[in-house]
Amino acid sequence: MLPRGEAGEPERRHPSIFEPASLFFGILFAILGTIIGLELFTRLGVAPNSSIIGVIATIAISRVPVPPLARFRDLARQNLAATLISGATYGGANGILLPTGVLWLMGRRDLVPVMMFGAVAGVLIGAVLMYRLFDSRLFPADAAWPSGVATAECMIAGDRGGKHALLLGAGGVVGCAGILVGIPMDVFGICWIGNIWALLMFGLGLLVRGYSHPLAGVDIQATYLPHGFMIGAGLVALVQIAHSLRRRSSEGVTSSLETRTGTTLLGALGVQIATMLLMALVAGIASEMTPWMLLLFVVFAAVSALAAAILSGIAAMHSGWFPAFATALVCLLVGIALGFPPVPLAFLVGFAASISPAFADMGYDLKAGWILRGRGTDPGFERAGRRSQLEAELLGIGVAAIAVLLFHSSYFERDLFPPYCRVAAATIVAGASPSLAKALVLWAIPGALLQAIGGPARQLGVLLATGLLIDFPAAGWTAMVSLAIRFLLTRGYGTRAETPIYILAGGFIAGSALTSFGAATLKLK
Repeated sequence: MLPRGEAGEPERRHPSIFEPASLFFGILFAILGTIIGLELFTRLGVAPNSSIIGVIATIAISRVPVPPLARFRDLARQNLAATLISGATYGGANGILLPTGVLWLMGRRDLVPVMMFGAVAGVLIGAVLMYRLFDSRLFPADAAWPSGVATAECMIAGDRGGKHALLLGAGGVVGCAGILVGIPMDVFGICWIGNIWALLMFGLGLLVRGYSHPLAGVDIQATYLPHGFMIGAGLVALVQIAHSLRRRSSEGVTSSLETRTGTTLLGALGVQIATMLLMALVAGIASEMTPWMLLLFVVFAAVSALAAAILSGIAAMHSGWFPAFATALVCLLVGIALGFPPVPLAFLVGFAASISPAFADMGYDLKAGWILRGRGTDPGFERAGRRSQLEAELLGIGVAAIAVLLFHSSYFERDLFPPYCRVAAATIVAGASPSLAKALVLWAIPGALLQAIGGPARQLGVLLATGLLIDFPAAGWTAMVSLAIRFLLTRGYGTRAETPIYILAGGFIAGSALTSFGAATLKLK
């Protein structure tokens, strides 16, 4: 772990991604992350945990017996590399390529450049927004953030060696073996770190979604139950957030981050409204709507994108899984129910889908950095570290944006689209059904009630809805078994079990990520 500064010492200087060696390898990592993201996301529909890949690559580089490369043994530099490569992976594939693919499939290639501009803006907004909200009451640094914990544990074990490295290695072997026999060990590891109540609901949602049709003959996706449930739970979650911020203000809480949370959210909303309005005017879709409908569309799209990002961030913070496209699809269904035309709907879902991946991913990376920098014990160093991580994230996004601009047409012309593009395009073309609005309102009621009962600390409604939106029953069983084992371990050994559990969980996630990446890469050949 990074050493803690002593009182009276000069403020420590955090390394920068723009140091010559860091910049050189950083750009290489960004290119690697972009290629990984684009290839796997278009061909297999998955985006790997590239932070782990960046950590392993940086540790390997640091062991090369060349003096300049030894600088990468510094955990802060490893953290910057992990931040950069994950920003490029999620920013390029999830955040930029996916939104542009929707318009291409709808036959509007002429509007792809406009959507690409909006998607790049959305990814940048997402990264900056999380940078400003991290360690606030809304997204506290000491929350679970399981993927960030796993990344940090990998770096700490590689630096310290000894028992930490052995535990991490053992976890990695188990994670690798589990993946090879079909067990999603990343879910298993996440359930040893995340919020137990939230993960219990997440696992339950996965099981209900997976077995409702085989056992009860009900396709809950076709009934719009998951989407309505997320709408109700999400609205209550947003109300809970607003109430929490208002209460803190009335109680006189004045931390530097808390006082700017409301301003940050309003500022982000303003930027998103301006972006959507500019996109609508440049694309000419304003002519498809009356002035009042245009105003409603711009405001709704901006609010929806912000809400989707916050809900994805909440899910990522508690469960290590962010439903970026699922929340964007919910926004799309509401937009269809409101009667917006097809092309504006494509911009709506594309913009909503662009913000969430970078927003959630930045939270993971900042959590890892927060752990490595001493968990906030040196505020000046912590602030400098976060700024350096933001710079690394933006560099990764920049490289990814250039790559997508240059190569998106080569993917699309070979019919290589992220699967979610086809889902969104088909949903828009299908249009509204008479039962859509009624179903969304009906299922929003139990979602709202569950979220209200669980409260903002447990996020029961949001996480159950997240599970309901994902067709992965094996992950549901894995979550339940993992949570049961975690309960028995902590009950038997108390707080003494926490550190070994976190290290092993980091190994499960790392082994799973590396094995999944290797297996997916082989499938591309």
